[in-house]
Amino acid sequence: MVQRGTAIPPSRQVAADLRRRINAGTLPPGSQLPSIVNLAAEYRTSTGTIQKALAMLREEGLVVSVASYGTFVAED
Repeated sequence: MVQRGTAIPPSRQVAADLRRRINAGTLPPGSQLPSIVNLAAEYRTSTGTIQKALAMLREEGLVVSVASYGTFVAED
């Protein structure tokens, strides 16, 4: 869940948590992330916030998005 009233923007909080889950192996390489709508519900935030977080992770090379299929944890 995103914590309100902190100096850290919600999109960065979501990206940090997903990054932690990827690095811990909870989301292993090749696994599909939940949909943007489901992630928004899980983190209790907007879909726009989730999209920003996923964009950050794509820039870092941690996830890849495939049109019409979803977002997946990048293979090594």
